[in-house]
Amino acid sequence: MVSTVSKPFSDQDLAYQLSRDLTWRIKEISDLKSAVLLSDTVARPALLRALVTVAYAHWEGHVKYSAQKYLTHVALRKIAYSSLTRQFLRNDFLPKLAAIGQKGVKERGDLIDAILDGGSRRFVQINENLVNTKSNLNFEVLCDICRVCGVDPTIFSDHENFIDVILLKRRNSIAHGEETFVGVEDLNPLTEQTISLMRMISNDLQAKAHLGHYRAMP
Repeated sequence: MVSTVSKPFSDQDLAYQLSRDLTWRIKEISDLKSAVLLSDTVARPALLRALVTVAYAHWEGHVKYSAQKYLTHVALRKIAYSSLTRQFLRNDFLPKLAAIGQKGVKERGDLIDAILDGGSRRFVQINENLVNTKSNLNFEVLCDICRVCGVDPTIFSDHENFIDVILLKRRNSIAHGEETFVGVEDLNPLTEQTISLMRMISNDLQAKAHLGHYRAMP
């Protein structure tokens, strides 16, 4: 039975929460698409531009939401780092490595000791800074988030141009007030591919949780 609580304790909870988040986003994109198709020639250009910004917003929002929920799901297991795939221990030290800067020998030595002894600790809390879309979710940023979650980023390789040019570059141009033209012929590719990409990240993370692929191989 799926829990109604906000934390994804079970893989069923996670699947429910990711699916629910995806559903309302798809509905909003689909509703705006319908509005474009029903609009007159005067209103249509503005609605098409609005659709680009909404599609991008839901793409970025669902990636961030899904990644955070997945990592929370694993953290709730309270598993020792030694029993998780190596990426989880890497994740724990990535912010610390970035923050150490020009610290002295003692601080650097303490960090090295913590890394060497890290396997005995348990993963119990995610660092929110690791899932950072930078409000500019291009292909490179997406790959970083995938790596943090243990997702193979190459599954998105065929979509790099769509993510960087069709979705992000157009969104940025519109958000900055530029007169970017979006044609009605862009309507189906824009909506269908955005929804497909959201499904890809959601399905991959749900599968990893269900199959326990966050655990280290014996």
